Amino acid sequence: MGRQFGAKRGLKRRNVDRNQYPRKNQQKEQNVARSPSPSTSGDSTDQESSGVAPDEVVYKEPTVYDNLLTKLGTSSKSLANVYKMRQRQEEGRSESEEDEVDGSESLSVSEQDNDDDDGTDNEYPESLTMESRLQEDGMVSIEEQSEDAEIEVDSEASDTDEENGLGVNDQSSVKASSRASSFNEHFGYNLSKNEVDDLSKKKWKYEWEVPAVDMSNCKWTGTGECFLKDVDLNSDFGVKAKLYNHWLDIYKTSGGKDFHLSKQRWFFSLFNSYRDILHCNKKPFYLKGLEEDSNIMNAYLMHSLNHIFRNRDRVTKNDAKVAKNKENSKEEMLIGGAFLDQGFTRPKVLLLLPLRSVALNVVKRLIRLTPKAYKANVEHYERFCAEFGTGEEEVEKDNNFDGTGNSNSQKSSKPSDFQMLFGGNNDDDFMIGIKFTRRSIKLYNDFYTSDLIVASAVNINAKIGKAEKNKDSDVDYLSSIEVLIIDHADVISMQNWSLLTTAVNQLNCIPSKQSRTDVMRIRPWYLEGYAKFYRQTINLSYYSNPDINAFFNHHCTNYQGKVKLICEYKGVLPKVLLQVRQIYERFNADSIANADDARFEYFTKKVFPKIKDSIQGGIMLFISSYLEFVRIRNFLKSQSASFCLLGDYTETSDVSRARVWFFEGKRKMILYTERAHFYHRYKIRGIQNLIIYSLPERKEFYPEIVNMLEGSHNMTCTVLFSRFDQLRLERIVGSAPARKLVKSEKGVFVFC
Repeated sequence: MGRQFGAKRGLKRRNVDRNQYPRKNQQKEQNVARSPSPSTSGDSTDQESSGVAPDEVVYKEPTVYDNLLTKLGTSSKSLANVYKMRQRQEEGRSESEEDEVDGSESLSVSEQDNDDDDGTDNEYPESLTMESRLQEDGMVSIEEQSEDAEIEVDSEASDTDEENGLGVNDQSSVKASSRASSFNEHFGYNLSKNEVDDLSKKKWKYEWEVPAVDMSNCKWTGTGECFLKDVDLNSDFGVKAKLYNHWLDIYKTSGGKDFHLSKQRWFFSLFNSYRDILHCNKKPFYLKGLEEDSNIMNAYLMHSLNHIFRNRDRVTKNDAKVAKNKENSKEEMLIGGAFLDQGFTRPKVLLLLPLRSVALNVVKRLIRLTPKAYKANVEHYERFCAEFGTGEEEVEKDNNFDGTGNSNSQKSSKPSDFQMLFGGNNDDDFMIGIKFTRRSIKLYNDFYTSDLIVASAVNINAKIGKAEKNKDSDVDYLSSIEVLIIDHADVISMQNWSLLTTAVNQLNCIPSKQSRTDVMRIRPWYLEGYAKFYRQTINLSYYSNPDINAFFNHHCTNYQGKVKLICEYKGVLPKVLLQVRQIYERFNADSIANADDARFEYFTKKVFPKIKDSIQGGIMLFISSYLEFVRIRNFLKSQSASFCLLGDYTETSDVSRARVWFFEGKRKMILYTERAHFYHRYKIRGIQNLIIYSLPERKEFYPEIVNMLEGSHNMTCTVLFSRFDQLRLERIVGSAPARKLVKSEKGVFVFC
């Protein structure tokens, strides 16, 4: 589906001088650009596409933007005149003709709303209203407008108005050049109702495949047109000049040789396509993937910075034009749409991360990638390092990515990946707003006036719950997110994936309260409720599971399309160091909805009777899901079985007691969950018989658990699986064997 909407717009991009044509002809061109359709031909004329003669009056259903102008008409005489002029031009009448449109009563904008701005951010035009900016007669200088409204004196200062001030109605006037960014191309396109209906059906067809660079047995697949093969290595990839030059300097300083062939450049091209991305094989920093993790982080942070600064440039340049000529610019904005450049609120990028230690390194890298001209001062940096690090010494650390490990940590029996991930501040409740001004970076900025928000799903859910109970609270600052980045999604899934889906469902909703944004400059697709179809979602994970796949399929509806990674796995069975007979038993399940019930029934009827009749103890049941853990616990209680628990919420004192009881044989069975192993990595002694009730999501846990059988006699391992466990199965036994296990007529398989 990918580029199917953008690729078939039927409009050739060219430079247009808006002042050389009469307004009537200009409006006809804009009407053609407003209604792109996948079936529109690029050679169609205005008459053919509309099906009516040029002079014929055609009734058009009023849009949300027209209704907004109607409501605001009585608040200003100029607004009322502009709305009448807009109607005359759409109907093909000249300005000299008598206006036959009846004036109806409408709501007016209170002047008090414009004056009651105690918390207004005067550093960015998007947080001010048009009336408050233009209430004084005469010219307004650039210095008086805002601290953000600086027109940069570099190679980008020569960018055309079509590129930097592009509105949704100016799609046909974009200059096709190396400077034309995907930012303008993506947000300058106006979806039609038919296209939105097609996107809402969530039917995606992956049409192309490309081998993944530096990832053996992996390939990228996507919808629509394949764009990865046609990347111009000699271009600036649509990055702003200052950002691009600073990025090159950092790359060379770190020892890089060929930037254009680097992994971070490649991933930036992928992210800069503004498609939804699912990268489900990203080797994390805590599993010896430091370089890969760092390269991908650089890429998505540069994409975020580029998006923020391009958006700001458009708004500030348009604001400067409005300030120079109040009435003419206002009329051009309302009629031509060139000044429609804002959302409901200022935040445009949301970074969802699992832990404060991860957020610490991401924000440090963000600051490092920001050019010096924009970070002369980083406000509240010491406070940030103290709250997100392990102590004040974090301020002294180098900004290079250090893997979040604690340099002062003592020797531990825990695996190295555990120490790397949890060695820092592992708190999962945080949210911080970051604002970029002309000369500084403001940490702990107010959310409504921030450019980027770094948060955890846990914190966002808490704020959503507070807003539901308290009418004075809201989360409207999430209404205009245009780029959503979810890093370390696999770690978030270990916390609680439902919290993430709840948080994402709150994005791009119509605000519950009137925002301080200039309503005359809000993009129409925000008002129409189409913002979620423009939002880009980048999902980065170590592995994929049904929850992550379902999220990507149902919550990512970007009209540009989707790109995801497909991998062939070799498995981790060679990492099992013991000579253990691993018996895989397949049970039948009709559907994924009935898989849990079928697993439980197989265990109670086929597996548990053997355990109950056996006099041997030392049986450990490894269970992936906490819900399954509770179900098995209740069943064992009903059978008066001898067991102890090591679950997600088991108290520390109970854990120590359970481990001793199991080792000494006072309890026949012990129940252990994957989440408990993820957060604690217990070494359990005394295991004689291992039953893996459900395979772990994280493949490295499988050999760790099986190797706990070391020192036992007559050790055995039994694994229960169904055809709906194929994603987990292929990561453990390998992709090819997994397909055989799922499709074979036999139901029992043995690995030694």
